[in-house]
Amino acid sequence: MAADLELQSFVPHVGTTFTLHVGETTVPLELVAADAIPGDPADRGRPPFSLEFLGPADPAYAQATVALTHPALGTLEIFLVPIARDAAGTRYQAIFT
Repeated sequence: MAADLELQSFVPHVGTTFTLHVGETTVPLELVAADAIPGDPADRGRPPFSLEFLGPADPAYAQATVALTHPALGTLEIFLVPIARDAAGTRYQAIFT
């Protein structure tokens, strides 16, 4: 599924909530950015892009492939990396190349 995703799959959903599933726990993550990354589409046929999510400050989760659900996009398996943490929350990034 992740191989089929493109930047335009996410742009309309910036500002909406995705649900992160960690074991029995669910955590809301807001999609705060969906941006193109300069680069060659390589063999996947899609331009690279990044997604940035904002979640609660605590707990912060380690980088991992996680299940995210969204009302319009369904369930997605995405590799998320924590990139920042402050009073506003923890920011996570996913890169698609």
